[in-house]
Amino acid sequence: MSEPAATGNGRREVTVSDVAVAAGVSKATAARALGDYGAVSDAVRDRVLGAADRLGYRPNALARTMSTGRSNTLGIVVGDIENPFFAQATRGAADVAAAAGFDLILSNSDEDLETEAKAIGVQLAKRVDGLLVASASSVETENLRSVVDAGRPLVLFDRTAQGVEVDSVIAANRSGARELTSLLVDAGHRRVAFISTMTHPTDFDRSAVVATSSVAERIEGFLDALTAGGIEHPERHVHLNARREGVERMATRLLTGPEAVTAIVASDSLIALGVFRAARELGLQIPRDLSLVAFDDADWTGVATPGITVMAQPIHEIGAEAAELLIRRVRGDGRPPVTRVLKQHLVERQSVAPPASPG
Repeated sequence: MSEPAATGNGRREVTVSDVAVAAGVSKATAARALGDYGAVSDAVRDRVLGAADRLGYRPNALARTMSTGRSNTLGIVVGDIENPFFAQATRGAADVAAAAGFDLILSNSDEDLETEAKAIGVQLAKRVDGLLVASASSVETENLRSVVDAGRPLVLFDRTAQGVEVDSVIAANRSGARELTSLLVDAGHRRVAFISTMTHPTDFDRSAVVATSSVAERIEGFLDALTAGGIEHPERHVHLNARREGVERMATRLLTGPEAVTAIVASDSLIALGVFRAARELGLQIPRDLSLVAFDDADWTGVATPGITVMAQPIHEIGAEAAELLIRRVRGDGRPPVTRVLKQHLVERQSVAPPASPG
């Protein structure tokens, strides 16, 4: 049997017709065997698959999508792929997707609504069967509604969104932040800072709408702990826009001067790393001069000297459960949307001590 005709640039793409000729069957039979649908005997299927393997046949994903209405792909849009949280969550989603026979296409929003809109548009154009999204905003939801309007299943992870009736998988951020901050307050700290890279138009106040639900919940837990500890005007201890200012620059500002903080709650491990570096540059020792705690049990937090106390999230499970929910929706599950809240757990290390000078 001759090989498919060559072109000037090499061999052309092998078609179903080529496989059918090589296997000695009709094109329709070859298509059924390759697509694993319809009535085909085991012997014929083996012959067709063997011919496809010999010829190097690759299925046409677009043609399959047009004929079945399914692409067997899922999309995932994350806030920042450099953040270990999103890397682990994506791995959790990818593991579940692969086990169910789906490919996963990754996009990064950089926590920006315009970039997120473009990413979602690309994913929809690729005809993904459904989307997993860590939304850039829990308040401005037009991007998310475009997915729903397109008739594609949508599952949110790490964040929820106001007025969008879809499944979501999140962590218990408020209780986690309360417990993490209470460690510092109980150790005697009064000048405690919460740092987040989330963009916010003004200085924080309690009447402000915080655009990202996970950060909003952490702020509430932080304020709960300060209030319970008798610290007045706790909202003045919340510091947003660290991405805009620069984490290390913000940390340096907070750690110097007459009102220098003695403890910091970092909203994620990348922020904690920036604070750690700033403290070293200033000649401050952890925990003697600064107590530092953070969300996410990143690898470096356990091997640094000293080790950093963290609130560990079930990150892989967040991605995995979100993917499981999405696959169920793709396969026709029509039950009402659910929000799954997964527990966090405290990992205590050596980064918390009483302040060197109270007050």
